[in-house]
Amino acid sequence: MVHCSCALFRKYGNFIDNLRLFAKGGSGGMGYPRLGGEGGKGGDVWVVAHKKMTLKQLKDKYPQKRFVAGEGANSRVSALQGSKGKDCEIPVPVGISVTDENGKIIGELNKEEDRILLAEGGIGGKFLTNFLPLKGQKRIIHLDLKLIADVGLVGFPNAGKSSLLSQISHAKPAIADYAFTTLKPELGKIMYNDFKQISVADLPGLIEGAHMNRGMGHKFLKHIERTRQLLFVVDISGFQLSSQTQYRTAFETIILLTKELELYNEELQKKPALLAVNKMDLPDAQNKFHELMNQLQNPKDFLHLVEKQMIPERNMEFQHIIPISAITGEGIEELKNCIRKSLDEHANQENDAHFKKQLLNLRVSNTISYSKPPSKHVVTSSRKNII
Repeated sequence: MVHCSCALFRKYGNFIDNLRLFAKGGSGGMGYPRLGGEGGKGGDVWVVAHKKMTLKQLKDKYPQKRFVAGEGANSRVSALQGSKGKDCEIPVPVGISVTDENGKIIGELNKEEDRILLAEGGIGGKFLTNFLPLKGQKRIIHLDLKLIADVGLVGFPNAGKSSLLSQISHAKPAIADYAFTTLKPELGKIMYNDFKQISVADLPGLIEGAHMNRGMGHKFLKHIERTRQLLFVVDISGFQLSSQTQYRTAFETIILLTKELELYNEELQKKPALLAVNKMDLPDAQNKFHELMNQLQNPKDFLHLVEKQMIPERNMEFQHIIPISAITGEGIEELKNCIRKSLDEHANQENDAHFKKQLLNLRVSNTISYSKPPSKHVVTSSRKNII
């Protein structure tokens, strides 16, 4: 049973990444005092992950976002035990984080068919409740989508992330010669000759102060939390958001991007990272690239170029640095190969770590089982075993 009330949501164009909804478990059924019959339990409200679902589809299908489960059946002479009320299942996309009204995380849905109980149904009338049913649980719930992708593109506006995504995948993001052309997350897939696929997320560009929610701030940063790897994209000629803001060289851009990630969530710096130095088709790009490589190899000698408060405590360590041109296609194939190589290496490391952990747990389990004394109830002498 689905009823419908107003919803709050955040969106980029037609892309919605946050919904607020009301969930109520069904009331229990009436008991039957004369014969001691118990009413049925009210139905529960669940959120269930589906791969082909989006929050926009959910909003369009249930525009008022009020979900109520069925009531438990009353006890009666022909059925003293009332049947349970019908559960209500809310279809949501994979990658949803579920929080309550106070921001406490209830759970996350990271793969298809994952489910979380939102509101439990009330118990039916029974002897302990004087055969009167209880009402179902009521809750205000927030659904927050964090995209799940293999690679997340990190860069300031106009670094060429959208152009790069269109080069390495079949995605067709908006591309123009001005900042903030990407107003909503774009997902693309790199297709390899052996049919291997790697998902890439192009997200709205960062600006200085994104960790304080400036620009698209948290709307961008929250989406890269679930990516397996980061791909920094910087303009070799540097970056300047507007005539009122300071010009930043490519080296300063990398330092500032690293600081924004650090201030938002230090864990992001632990992700494997690659660096794509874009726009190598521009004049004098080669000389600037050699200068950048020298700065990255000896960062401490050049940190004086950046304000002290914007210097990160830990610099990013890039597994690969690839000069590219998203316009001419220079370096694109090498970049695709490096992305795959890096992901494969990381996956192998994770598998090795998982295997070692399982082996350690097995050894600990065997040690504990061997050290247990014989049971007092078992006779182990030459007499007959008696338990």
